[in-house]
Amino acid sequence: MKNDSEDSFIAFSSDIKDIELPRQFTFPFYYEPHPLVKLAAQEIQTYIRTQKEWHHDFENDVGKMLGVLLAENKEGRVGYLAAFSGVMAQRNFLPGFVPPVFDRLAEHGFFIQGEKALNDINEKVEKLENDEYYIQIKKEWKNKKNTFEKEYQKIKSELKASKINRKKIREEKKGEMSPEKYNNLLGQLKKESLDGQFQFKRWRKEKEEELNRLKNEIQKEENKIQILKEKRKLKSNEIQKQLFEQYQFLNSEGEVKDLLDIFTNVQGKTPPAGAGECAAPKLLQYAFQHQMKPLAIGEFWWGKSPASEIRRQGQFYPSCRGKCEPILMHMLEGMDVEKNPMLHLSSEGKKIEIIYEDDDIVIIHKPHEFLSVPGKNIQDSVWLRMKQRYPKATGPLIVHRLDMSTSGLMVIAKNKESHKFLQHQFIQRKVTKRYVAVLDGTVKGEKGKINLPIRVDLENRPMQLVCYDYGKKAITEWEVIQRSPEKTRIHFYPLTGRTHQLRVHAAHYLGLDAPIVGDDLYGTKNERLLLHAASLEFTHPKSLQNITFTQEPDF
Repeated sequence: MKNDSEDSFIAFSSDIKDIELPRQFTFPFYYEPHPLVKLAAQEIQTYIRTQKEWHHDFENDVGKMLGVLLAENKEGRVGYLAAFSGVMAQRNFLPGFVPPVFDRLAEHGFFIQGEKALNDINEKVEKLENDEYYIQIKKEWKNKKNTFEKEYQKIKSELKASKINRKKIREEKKGEMSPEKYNNLLGQLKKESLDGQFQFKRWRKEKEEELNRLKNEIQKEENKIQILKEKRKLKSNEIQKQLFEQYQFLNSEGEVKDLLDIFTNVQGKTPPAGAGECAAPKLLQYAFQHQMKPLAIGEFWWGKSPASEIRRQGQFYPSCRGKCEPILMHMLEGMDVEKNPMLHLSSEGKKIEIIYEDDDIVIIHKPHEFLSVPGKNIQDSVWLRMKQRYPKATGPLIVHRLDMSTSGLMVIAKNKESHKFLQHQFIQRKVTKRYVAVLDGTVKGEKGKINLPIRVDLENRPMQLVCYDYGKKAITEWEVIQRSPEKTRIHFYPLTGRTHQLRVHAAHYLGLDAPIVGDDLYGTKNERLLLHAASLEFTHPKSLQNITFTQEPDF
């Protein structure tokens, strides 16, 4: 790896004169890496393996997302830049990589000094929260409150019982005693009632005053803590705002915007934590600062996968949308960028095959790379085709969905009653589904069950995460059907129906650790995703007979 005149511009070690340069810059959110980007990534990976200047434990610590930018420098030479996301080897400056857009780790910079100030406040808060007097009075107040509540209920019960007993005495003695003696008895009973109420009120007042005294002491201590927390919040917001203002991004037209400008204008919200620290913005920023022409970009994972995400070493991934999309939208302005292929998917030649039809339902075979319902930018879909075919059908038609990339069987309801009946079966998990998939790898074991809860990655939709705190239950049974070198053919039996469930359960290291062939989100892009909904079994909405439909895949 040879650095050129600019500190971070790297000349290729291999001869690249016979490799054609890209005609347009990469669309960073869905792409096939250019051959020169792949070559640059290989050289960086070799450098990481062999260099001795710094150390990051990629095998045991969580790995890193790295990026390479194919670029032409001021002298017209083609080379590349490299970057890592966030911090690597506990540093944000490393030889061979472009610097961060802003050095927030500068020893005497406002961010580090601000962090120290926040840590001082945290220590004071912790000291007050762990103060012996504060802990003791909270404990004393809690114990006295519990005792008060128990005694309160006991006395109330006793007063109620006394009231019932007095009523009983009045009723029993009314006919037995002379009017004079009975009136005297009523006076005594009334006095007894008033004395009981007076004693109860005096006791309650004494206990409440005691509890309030302790509560006031607690409140004094908590006010001290709250003042510090408010100070911490203000300080943190001040540091964050200042930090956002320091992250200033160029584009090819020389326009500069900071994070606040970018996110407020694009999404109307505060930038997420870590925005501007990813590899792609670092690479483009350095190129623009040094008058280089960006030609193509790619980001790849290196090292151990995180627990929640699916990351495989050496594999290329699109830029994250939550943190990077607003920034890159600004930085790519004025550049000739490839069109987003997801906005221009052609459904030409895609045919929906009717497998079965009666007055109430239709069973269809959905082709791969075809939407179940209209998307944001693409209308052609199963729903649209069915609406056109059955214009008099009532109800929503679509009972369940398949991912766009997945082929296979779907049931369509022709009327509202059938839709409601079928949808209830799906919700109650009474529909039996079987999928066929070919996995890119060798699966251990012959059958089993995967139980990994799933939720959407809020910063990188539509990607899904494994999340035990907030994920929805997702369960899949599986069995191996056939093995071949480096491939496994498998049957999936999903017991739940989460978005991307089978794709995540196949690819995640706690699942089968083998992505489905052609999975462009969790594996490696290919001609198509080798996942097919082969069988559906459910109760017919009219005949109430159990019926099964099967169509095996063509792969």
